[in-house]
Amino acid sequence: MFRVTRRYEFAASHRLHSEQLSEDENRRLYGKCNNPYGHGHNYVIEVSVRGPSDEATGRAVDTALLDGLVKREVVQPFDHHNLNKEIAAFGDVVATSENLGIEICRRLKRNWKEVFPGEWPKLEKIRIGETARNIFEVGADEIE
Repeated sequence: MFRVTRRYEFAASHRLHSEQLSEDENRRLYGKCNNPYGHGHNYVIEVSVRGPSDEATGRAVDTALLDGLVKREVVQPFDHHNLNKEIAAFGDVVATSENLGIEICRRLKRNWKEVFPGEWPKLEKIRIGETARNIFEVGADEIE
């Protein structure tokens, strides 16, 4: 069994702000990330899949197919967009990197069988580098 991880990048802006909290609570909790005008990141996304090596190809995943799926479902919709204002999933959810990981995972899982109809490969995890110090990871089996 092999794990294959591919890295992708996109730039996007967001504002950390919860409608369930007061303005003071939002400022206290999110600090400078609560700026009303938002702020941006150059996100680094790692998509890990696992599967056995195919006898005919010697590969665990067709990386061109994976790249196409990630480009269509993640990079193109998010790159150079405001997550809060332009991505419907964040209309009522705080645009944290944790929630971004959940959304990316949902998008990939929703379209996975269209691209990979067999038993393998399986989506294993999403890892998001928001900054050099802030890295978030979510297992695909943890997300519906």
